[in-house]
Amino acid sequence: MIEVDKMLEKCGDFGRLQWIMLLLFSLLNVLSALHYYSQTIISFVPKYWCADGLDPLAPVPNVSSCSPLDINANHSAICHSYRYEPYMGYQSFSNEMHWICRKAWMLSLGQSMFFVGSVIGTLVLGFLADIMGRVPMLVLSNILGMMGNVLTIFSKNLTLFCIFRLIAGLATDANFLMMYILVMEYMRPSLRTVGLTICIGVFYCLGSMGVPWIAVFMGNWRGFLLAISLPCCLVPFFYFIVPESVQWLISKHKYDKAVACLKRVAKINRRQIDDSAYAQFIEDCKVSQKNMQTSKPNILGLFKTPRLRRNTLILFFKSMVITLCYDAVSRNVQGLGISPFMMFTLSASSILPACLMIIALQDRIGRKAMTSISLLLSGIFISVSGFILYTGSTANNQTTTVLVTLSMIGRFGVTMAYNSGAQYATELIPTCVRGQGVGAVHVMGYAFTFFSVYILDTRRVFSPLPEIILGVISLVGACLTLLLPETLNRTLPISLEDGEQFGISDHWYTFSCLKKRTQSVAALAPQRGMSLSKSTDSSDYF
Repeated sequence: MIEVDKMLEKCGDFGRLQWIMLLLFSLLNVLSALHYYSQTIISFVPKYWCADGLDPLAPVPNVSSCSPLDINANHSAICHSYRYEPYMGYQSFSNEMHWICRKAWMLSLGQSMFFVGSVIGTLVLGFLADIMGRVPMLVLSNILGMMGNVLTIFSKNLTLFCIFRLIAGLATDANFLMMYILVMEYMRPSLRTVGLTICIGVFYCLGSMGVPWIAVFMGNWRGFLLAISLPCCLVPFFYFIVPESVQWLISKHKYDKAVACLKRVAKINRRQIDDSAYAQFIEDCKVSQKNMQTSKPNILGLFKTPRLRRNTLILFFKSMVITLCYDAVSRNVQGLGISPFMMFTLSASSILPACLMIIALQDRIGRKAMTSISLLLSGIFISVSGFILYTGSTANNQTTTVLVTLSMIGRFGVTMAYNSGAQYATELIPTCVRGQGVGAVHVMGYAFTFFSVYILDTRRVFSPLPEIILGVISLVGACLTLLLPETLNRTLPISLEDGEQFGISDHWYTFSCLKKRTQSVAALAPQRGMSLSKSTDSSDYF
């Protein structure tokens, strides 16, 4: 709402309150990283081999094996017990429950339920956020994540593990997104992209790099889950610090509470505002709401016309590809000839450079170029690492260095694609259905991550197969992204009709960085008879 941004200028849109909210958002980025990657850390599979009839002094095999080895006294075809060589002494859930070889499907199923929970949680908590508010859902989602992780400690069978991981998954996305929305709404528009991206790039990166070493320090998966869950006890106190969304309060006609939030902002930012200014603000909001159409289009309108339907389906597929690759690449830290803990940290270190690269290039070369090049980059380097796995030996130090480097570059590319693609989708979907459309695109992406565990499990069939699958779908996603219109420096679509006509003259080779700006955003304003949204204003994202 334009009225809200104007009022925030008076109350302070980059003062003490905004610094406090950025600090809390930074903390949530760390907690979000710990929660998201806990699923990977507790599931690490150490080196294992058959222990049937094995001499206690027998040497440790070079590779894991599900079948009895030559050193086993018992040469039966089926192994009944195993020995493990934990990474850095860390006891994971998989080796404690012996969910390997014939029982490996149990671990994959349990991991998949985490993402089933994330889809349910994104839908349900997002719906409740529109009814009860952003702050309550921020607190609830983090409590659900903490409960799910703590309950997982008491998992003794597959059923309990699946239920508790599903509960933990409910928090994924909402535990971060609600605060993202609140910070964005209270931040000065010109500083939103930089402020939010820096917080994500620095603190999500630190949380991702540190999560494996918390596991090493605790020594076992139970202590690790407890250690990452306890800090979530701080989040309920956000309820008393973080103001509710003024835009949401206005949309629900809760004018008194909206004014109370604005007065609180002004007080913290040490601004003196006359009561008449608040009264005028409420009147402006009422007039604006009265002029709004009573009937609004819904998400089904995105599929009624050919071009808008094509673009929407491409956005769905792109979200699936990017989210799947992002999750799978971040998990793919074993079998590369280096400790998975070290590989996890090295891979996560690419998050900050990727965010900085987006800040530096996205508003220069455009969303289309940024997303497609990022996917192309990750697809090529992930595929090449699979080829090296097939032709080389991870025991060779030089080969290991190459694999690690390629994996890091692949993670760098897919991180850029993930962050850039999210903004691209938000700008392409018309304003009238933007909330519903972005939510649907987001959910489709999370739903597809269900398969990431099974893609990585194909390594047991053919060593480089996960890299081949991820590389191919990344390249397909990069090609399909070329069919989308550019949004940089253009008036974003407001109605469904605008969405159908948006970028109608664009070709697959049309990039904003290769041609001069052909249409002035300001020049289009009189044609619409209303204020226009620019693609660089993230106030339209939610």
